[in-house]
Amino acid sequence: MTATVFPSVPTTPSAPREYRLLIDGRWVEGSSGVLERSSPAHGVVVSRYSTAGSVDVRAAVAAARRAFDHGPWPRLTGGERARLLAAVADRIEARADELAYVETLESGKPIAQARAEMGWAADLWRYASALARTLHGDSYNTIGEAVLGVVVREPVGVVSIITPWNFPFLIVGQKLPFALAAGCTAVVKPSEMTSGTTLILGEILMDAGLPPGVVNIVVGRGPEVGAPMVSDPEVDMLSFTGSTRVGQAAMAAAAATMKKVSFELGGKNPQLVFADADLDAAADAVVFGMQFNAGECCNSGSRLLVHRAIADDFVAEVVARSQRVPMGDPLDPTTKIGAIITPEHLGRIEGYVAGALQGGADVRLGGGRVANTPGLFMEPTVLTGVQPGMAVAREEIFGPVLSVLTFDDADAAIRLANDTPFGLSAAVWSRDIDTCLAAGQRLRAGTVWFNTFMDGCPELPFGGVKQSGLGRELGRAAVEEFTETKTLHMRRGPRTAWWADRRAV
Repeated sequence: MTATVFPSVPTTPSAPREYRLLIDGRWVEGSSGVLERSSPAHGVVVSRYSTAGSVDVRAAVAAARRAFDHGPWPRLTGGERARLLAAVADRIEARADELAYVETLESGKPIAQARAEMGWAADLWRYASALARTLHGDSYNTIGEAVLGVVVREPVGVVSIITPWNFPFLIVGQKLPFALAAGCTAVVKPSEMTSGTTLILGEILMDAGLPPGVVNIVVGRGPEVGAPMVSDPEVDMLSFTGSTRVGQAAMAAAAATMKKVSFELGGKNPQLVFADADLDAAADAVVFGMQFNAGECCNSGSRLLVHRAIADDFVAEVVARSQRVPMGDPLDPTTKIGAIITPEHLGRIEGYVAGALQGGADVRLGGGRVANTPGLFMEPTVLTGVQPGMAVAREEIFGPVLSVLTFDDADAAIRLANDTPFGLSAAVWSRDIDTCLAAGQRLRAGTVWFNTFMDGCPELPFGGVKQSGLGRELGRAAVEEFTETKTLHMRRGPRTAWWADRRAV
């Protein structure tokens, strides 16, 4: 059984949009030629990026270094930085339709979803604006009559920010405004597959009055552009979102210069559905968790752990609802499931499904790519008979594939949930708050939702444990992530010499 593919909406651009690099406040041509990006939903070239090489990365880092060491940005008041960040939020909202259109073309995600993401991103910039005014240290006047201790937070310095292709504008919004609020400067590398909206953000930043060199944007592949951004000794911190495999390599490279690091990596996120849950709400959340962004989401609810007593009926309801979710041209505002990012990634998803079938799993829905379309579409897929040791139960698939496992009691559910290398998020569905709280305390995940899934807001921290990452984004501590603490230890009056007994003088 497959979901319906809606007819194409003929609103692709007549020619690809051209982009250049932003270095030291100027738009410049890169030294490594041009990359073309084709729309995964339409099969036509929609963007052409001038591409950076190592010399361009070096220039971008040098510009960020000068802007931090000698420029005005780190020395502005929190209020001054806050006003500029708020102005960026206003400009994001003013260009939201344009940004959503570009992101939809490049990523294949539904345009209605992309428009919502632009609103979320603007909210992140406004929240960072508020935090710019409230960043503070601490003081201690209880450590001696003549002693005062002051702890201050200073910007860490130059930050390399590397973002993925699945939420290019939203994820740069989880990093860059908070780095700027702290007073840092930055070099940003978006994915070479979805760089357009980040480059438009560069236009917005310049229009808002950001000083030259404070934010530099370079485009290219990881080995040529990302690697030197990680290894450059003039970079003080790395903030990276992407796969665990690439994160591990980046962490090893950053260790050579002892950079501060913050990583948001992969996830294999379970939804635990107990027999007493609101099954209507839970079924809706399971379908959403599997199909949102075509499953190309670190928070994707790719594992359903359901109590054996209700498993058959609950899975049948999930399958029935999944068949009604509209898939098709992402430029159609009614579409909820768009295209897969590349042919290679679509093949990888299919490989996981094939491996599960060889291991004895059953396909209850979907199972393969959608045929007879110009784009790259994967059928929403539900697999039953999945065993805990299978790759589909343990590894991140990054596609619309749901692995169903059953449990008999809470202890078994927790063991299954924790039995992966990841620990990004989880959800617990039960009308009994004791069940929810007990599970929440035992689940090894950075976020645990009770009777909801994939909710979020700027005020709540986000990040993972185990191989899902290091550090936290969002929340009050988001700006602090981009700072170093410094102790100022003050003493008044004479200091006693340690080498002499002053009483004998």
